[in-house]
Amino acid sequence: MKESVGKKRKKRILIIVENLPLPFDRRVWQEANTLKNAGYEVFIICPVGKGYEKRYEEINGIHIYRHPLPLEGSGVLGYVLEYSWALFWEFYLALKIFLKHGFDAIQACNPPDIIFIVGLFFKVFFRKKFVFDHHDINPELYLAKFGKKDIFYKVMLLLERLTFMCADLSIATNESYKKIAIERGKMDPKKVTVVRSGPSLERMKIVPPNPKWKNNRKFLVGYVGVMGKQEGIDHLLDVARILVYEKKRQDIQFVLIGDGTELQNLKKLCKDLKLEDYVTFTGRIPDEPMLEILNTADVCVNPDIPTEMNDKSTMNKIMEYMALGKPIVQYDLTEGRFSAQDASLYARPNDKYDFAEKIEWLLDHPEERKRMGQFGYKRVREELHWGVEAPKYLQVYETLFKGN
Repeated sequence: MKESVGKKRKKRILIIVENLPLPFDRRVWQEANTLKNAGYEVFIICPVGKGYEKRYEEINGIHIYRHPLPLEGSGVLGYVLEYSWALFWEFYLALKIFLKHGFDAIQACNPPDIIFIVGLFFKVFFRKKFVFDHHDINPELYLAKFGKKDIFYKVMLLLERLTFMCADLSIATNESYKKIAIERGKMDPKKVTVVRSGPSLERMKIVPPNPKWKNNRKFLVGYVGVMGKQEGIDHLLDVARILVYEKKRQDIQFVLIGDGTELQNLKKLCKDLKLEDYVTFTGRIPDEPMLEILNTADVCVNPDIPTEMNDKSTMNKIMEYMALGKPIVQYDLTEGRFSAQDASLYARPNDKYDFAEKIEWLLDHPEERKRMGQFGYKRVREELHWGVEAPKYLQVYETLFKGN
């Protein structure tokens, strides 16, 4: 049936994500809902995951197609197999969605930097637009994982360059990523927009603390995030050991929220360090207990180790801590300092003793904790929450479809 004269069809956006299921991926889910609320039709391709096993479902009017991802890469070969498997399913589901619904643009959310292959196919043969949502700098991520600039590192650089070449427009999560898009990706600065991963104030709510998480101790130190190699959880466990056994601070409980490839190794390390009674690993949990734990915390931490990847990346957890009015301790990294400013204390890079001392100092200075928490709370609500970033994100698509 033909559309009535003067009535334009809603633009349809296909978002492809490889590394996390939706709606668990908080940034992408905020983007998808922003598009939907602005009148776009939204389709998502992503992997299945714990709690997100349905191969298709519609949530908030957003169509989510999930594919199996039985392989979880650990070495170079593992990642090649994982990404190849994901690419096959992304291509298949993109064709299925195109034939069933149609779409006008593909938004690729890395990692990895191979989703452009799907975008390029539809761009060349069907003249569809391609937007690159730059979440991770994969060459630096490879260095963080494997520590060498070998042939695979060069492949990462090539794939990144090809992704930028394919993109009509690119979205950067911060100014460091924008600089990479322009200098390494050769993108026209006018085609790169910074859209930060601000927390949703509807989601990150202050709720009453629950003392049970303190395990009958006076203080709680909280962490939420991925349990991977570059996240520095091994550093944090060493920091806990220093506090508990060297500084005799047996009044501190650590609660670590999240899942990842290193979780079992970290649990073993925790046991080896004789910290099992002082450290609680929750795994991946729903928002309700997560918010309860973080609201109970006296200090929240970001132990991301100083690497090129972490120095240039904006960590969602920092702004989530701030949205709850929590003081932070982290290593001194460029984007971490930009986000938190006076809401955080900054330990010397890789200095676990300095990290431990800053946690201890904050625990012993409640007025300073309160001041830092209030600063972060105010900064998020005035400058960094998703409501501030959403108009910038929508502007990308207004530019993309200008004149269409």
